Amino acid sequence: MTGAHAVVHGAVSLVNAIATQKGATVGIDLKAEATIHVESGQSNNNDNDKIDIHSKNPTSSRLILETISKVIPKKIINENKITVDIDSNIPAGYGLKSSSAVSSAVALACARIFKPNLTDRQILLAGVNASIDTKVSITGAYDDACSCYYGGFNITNNAKRMRVRFANAPTDMIAIIHIPKNRKRGNIKNLKILSSIFECAWNMAKNEQYWDAMTVNGLAVSEILGYNSGIIAELVQNGAVGASMSGNGPAIAAVAQKNNESDIKNVFAEIDGTTITSKISNTKAHVYDL
Repeated sequence: MTGAHAVVHGAVSLVNAIATQKGATVGIDLKAEATIHVESGQSNNNDNDKIDIHSKNPTSSRLILETISKVIPKKIINENKITVDIDSNIPAGYGLKSSSAVSSAVALACARIFKPNLTDRQILLAGVNASIDTKVSITGAYDDACSCYYGGFNITNNAKRMRVRFANAPTDMIAIIHIPKNRKRGNIKNLKILSSIFECAWNMAKNEQYWDAMTVNGLAVSEILGYNSGIIAELVQNGAVGASMSGNGPAIAAVAQKNNESDIKNVFAEIDGTTITSKISNTKAHVYDL
């Protein structure tokens, strides 16, 4: 039996990519881990018996299967018993890039075993393309995947699958993230109504005004999708250098110095849900043999 273990971190949004196909994100140290075990000589006509997935988030199974198929040829899948174990502390379904982290971790672990010469970009695109094919993401979330995989700041053109700017983020900052009880989201197609605002925010991020871009994005996304935009301004007033809905929500992320953590948490205490804290991360995805 052979195996590999991959670790990929999460991220939060600076600029939502839905409106313009241009996005920006920053890495955080929440993480998703994928462990792949392969046992040869276990051919079976039932696809469900060839790949055994263990994950606390059952909605990720389709994405995992599709990601595996992007890396491992069907002939090899048919000739082996593959076991996938997913362990993640990234809340799923809240805009915190859980799907991007999981798909990248699966692709990285599979590549380690079967295609060790794949480049970082090829591994990254396996998860991105799987996200589109399974309709987990409209754009493929290339911006999300980049910060999960590489860490730090990533400003991307998702349509061209290109990183326009990338840089290390300040590690003395923390992200305080509110996870609301209600997962309800507004109509994300409406984000295109203010595409010029998102273009402006993206240009700010491209010009290294990362936190201002985050706040502009937060005000626009929350207003369009029917969230309380006033909380974004309140977070900034209480010490956040930037605050935004992450992705399409409903999680809200505020980035601040550690000494402002309690003030930020007091703002979040006014709304239902739980609050978690994560360090800003520049850590690249990594994998090792088992």
